[in-house]
Amino acid sequence: MTLRLSVLDLAPIADGETVTSSIAASVALARRAEEHGYERVWYAEHHNMPRIASSATSVLISHVGAHTSTIRLGAGGVMLPNHAPLTIAEQFGTLEAMYPGRIDLGLGRAPGSDQNTMYALRRDPRSSERFPEDVLELQAYLAGESRVPGVQAVPGRGSHVPLYILGSSMFGAHLAAQLGLPYAFASHFAPQALEPAVEAYRREFRPSAQLDAPYVIAGVNVIAADTAEEARGNHAAVRRTLAIGLFGNGQELTDTEADVLLRRGAATHVDQMLTHTALGSPAEVGAHLRAFAERVGADELITAHQAPTTAARLRSVELAAEAVGRVAA
Repeated sequence: MTLRLSVLDLAPIADGETVTSSIAASVALARRAEEHGYERVWYAEHHNMPRIASSATSVLISHVGAHTSTIRLGAGGVMLPNHAPLTIAEQFGTLEAMYPGRIDLGLGRAPGSDQNTMYALRRDPRSSERFPEDVLELQAYLAGESRVPGVQAVPGRGSHVPLYILGSSMFGAHLAAQLGLPYAFASHFAPQALEPAVEAYRREFRPSAQLDAPYVIAGVNVIAADTAEEARGNHAAVRRTLAIGLFGNGQELTDTEADVLLRRGAATHVDQMLTHTALGSPAEVGAHLRAFAERVGADELITAHQAPTTAARLRSVELAAEAVGRVAA
């Protein structure tokens, strides 16, 4: 049976690149994924991160949609407490009108930022406590059954854009099960609760108008290259980049300085984040992805292709698809 694969893209801004070149790379990545039979490409909302260009998620989806034709596109996800549900219903209702049948809306409750950025977003620190209610309000707007008298989402009303609950803890699993929505676990950077969360979700799932049976998407990092040696070199570069981003205090560090950070303790955190990583030649990556999906009980894997260059990410997308038998368009 062919394994369902998708792509998570943070629109990374690599060394020597600009936001413009990063967005162009995201278009190329989505086109390559479409050519190789991936189900969807999702973009994650992050703010105030110098190396991530996916903050205006709906705008990026719109741009990529204009340069692709069949692949599903969506948020993985929108951090709903940062926004009014009506605004998101209008944005994604607009996208659905532009690209009918191709739009997904994944929802998370994390800030996607630090405390100062939360303030700049005008976010109430307690807004995450309203996440379940906000999901229901958003869902109602998209169904044309507004919970706010006299207020409709235009565009958006009656669009029924499919919702997905994202999470890295038990909270999201319980909520997705209660609402009868698909559940996507962020195991590509937060692996700790993956198995118990998926188990709880499947056990507690209640069918809904959107979904009649549980559906699990699990995140996994992929570093595929033509040779295992090349993949290991890309893996080393990714570890350095993460170490600098997490522990470099905003400094531009050399590879040697990044290696020092790793030896001084950053490696523990970085390697934990990368626990679920399919690394190596196509054969090695394919075997890892199949084993991971079977062990977790995932219906679909969303792959975060980690590599230091755009060319290496595009090649990783190709090789992973070929390794698990995706059929090119």
